[in-house]
Amino acid sequence: MDTPPLSPEQPMRTGSRLERVLRSGRFAVTAELNAPDSADPNDVYKNALVLAEVCDAINATDGSGANCHMSSMGCCALLTRAGYEAVLQISCRDRNRIAIQGDILGAAAMGVKNILCLTGDDVSNGDQPQAKRVFDFDSIQLLRVAKMMRDQGVFLSGRKLTTPPRLFLGAAENPFVPPLDWRPLRLGKKVEAGADFIQTQYCFDVPRMQQFMQRVRDLGLHERVFILAGVGPIRNEKVAEFMRTKVPGVWIPDEIVARLTKTPKEQKVEEGMRICIEIIQQVREIEGVHGVHVMAYRQEEMVAEIIKRAGLLPRRARRELPRAASTEILVPETPPM
Repeated sequence: MDTPPLSPEQPMRTGSRLERVLRSGRFAVTAELNAPDSADPNDVYKNALVLAEVCDAINATDGSGANCHMSSMGCCALLTRAGYEAVLQISCRDRNRIAIQGDILGAAAMGVKNILCLTGDDVSNGDQPQAKRVFDFDSIQLLRVAKMMRDQGVFLSGRKLTTPPRLFLGAAENPFVPPLDWRPLRLGKKVEAGADFIQTQYCFDVPRMQQFMQRVRDLGLHERVFILAGVGPIRNEKVAEFMRTKVPGVWIPDEIVARLTKTPKEQKVEEGMRICIEIIQQVREIEGVHGVHVMAYRQEEMVAEIIKRAGLLPRRARRELPRAASTEILVPETPPM
């Protein structure tokens, strides 16, 4: 078995704080930092400060929805120099294998310890549908290459690396859209390819998540990979309808939409948060679910409130805005170990 069992006795494979939390048996919390449409580093730091108080690692999105924002690499450069635990997202949509392998090395050199390997939304879903598609890899091929670089110390070409990257490798999975029977099998392929952790698509249907996890346990995958269930609030029924009809891969049951529809207008946001909190508490009880990944587009304050009210704190002490939030590039007096 290439992937080590999930055991506290298993030695750490990387210097990742997220890996340490998961291997300790704690219920992990990650959250998405939605990249700004800005070149100002403070637009990253002000949102990261909110999330860092309540989660173990911060995902920097990579052109989510096939729309252009500050790059995940740029966001991670800012996050790591400020001491935050970052998850670099790499989408195969926009880069060929040469660029991707270079990005993996560059990210590791900056101090990034976690990467999430994604195939990527098609450009037809974004606001620049005329963009060229690359897709030189898919997410499974990307996982294999990243694992090869880490564990064998070579590029895909076979050329040896001077210093291999030490990375905690992640992938996404969607338990909620057909063919449902195929989803656990695809998860197994990602585990075989090298996935150490999984972040799922939004979970609004807990029974489907339970069915998925039953099959995952039948296959023994819950003992080989850390699974974080994706969750998030919905502001009202119009947003729910948009998400389930316009956002690829999102499944929202009619019951959720009906519950928001009958809620008074002034209480809809609160009800959406309450639904999210209920889902967190339910998925936390599912065997094999090791944490949650909280997503809410440009609503970091709401994410923090949900995590607090779901009973997932305390996590880390509050931090002040880092000095690196200035435009001056800070060079440490002593190189980090």
